[in-house]
Amino acid sequence: MKRLILSVVCCLLSVVLTAQGLSEQKMIQTMTSAAEQIKTIRCNFTQTKYMKMLSKEQVSQGKMFCQQPDKLRWEYTSPKASALILDGTSARLDRGKEQGTGSKKFVGEMARMIMNSVAGKCLTDSKAFQVSAKEMPTEYVATLLPLKKEMKRLYAKLVLHFDIRQSTVTEVELHEKNGDRTVIELHDIQIN
Repeated sequence: MKRLILSVVCCLLSVVLTAQGLSEQKMIQTMTSAAEQIKTIRCNFTQTKYMKMLSKEQVSQGKMFCQQPDKLRWEYTSPKASALILDGTSARLDRGKEQGTGSKKFVGEMARMIMNSVAGKCLTDSKAFQVSAKEMPTEYVATLLPLKKEMKRLYAKLVLHFDIRQSTVTEVELHEKNGDRTVIELHDIQIN
């Protein structure tokens, strides 16, 4: 759950689109600039996991809230309730299990990625991702190829979909190395 949340939050919080018809580099700069204006994000989500080993997908629903610079609540409401809560340097997983971000490298990395994402640094972090972007008829699509070994070991790529009219991320695809895929659709998005 931690690695999924790390990836999703990095993607979700890192960008908001505000311009159309831009070159790839200009599009990335615009997304980063818009993300720097974000103080809070609140939304509902539907997460669908497609696994090669199972014929039926797994569907979860939940809520996400993030506040600059270091607060996050990623909460699953169905089929089973659980949550990840980050508050400064501490993280709680599920039923209140407390651990400091410095005690586990992965949790510390998660906190760092989330903070960089909210600040709009994820798309311009050339040490973490190789980023490309393209314009489609109704959306912008950004593809992030992981460069850090922890993320590279898990994911082949992350794909972000931005609705041109809403100027926000509306869908995130996480393509795992093993061929499995997770799609997170965001709805009822409220910014600031």
